[in-house]
Amino acid sequence: GMVKHGSKMIQAVANATVPQITLVIGGSFGAGNYGMCGRSFDPRFVFAWPASRIAVMGGEQAAKVMEIITSAKLRRMGMEPNAQAIGMMGKQIKDRLDAESKALYATARLWDDGIIDPRDSREVLAFALATIDESRRRDLHPNTFGVARL
Repeated sequence: GMVKHGSKMIQAVANATVPQITLVIGGSFGAGNYGMCGRSFDPRFVFAWPASRIAVMGGEQAAKVMEIITSAKLRRMGMEPNAQAIGMMGKQIKDRLDAESKALYATARLWDDGIIDPRDSREVLAFALATIDESRRRDLHPNTFGVARL
């Protein structure tokens, strides 16, 4: 099912010979990030919409997983899990992941090439394609100075 078809998508992205440009418009979590040509595939450009999110998994899902793991660990040790403490831990995890998955958080760490206004998507993607085309036509000289992001 999903794993089989997801692996086909990842293989197709990995073997693509066309210029790869990624536009994150919603949630980009876990293996889905790979399947949709995330940063690990080294696309030429990665842009994001302001409301997009990128993380290993959603905050709520991570919190639930950690609550289950912590409860199971305590039971194995012969201790009774404190529902209130585990709930607090889950809330902290959810809040942190929700904050750290925001587009502004990612772009501040240069994980993408910038946040764009959704209304400008076509124009930005056209410019990115033109830039890629131009880079193929020119003799590129190696940089002798740092590149500053504006």
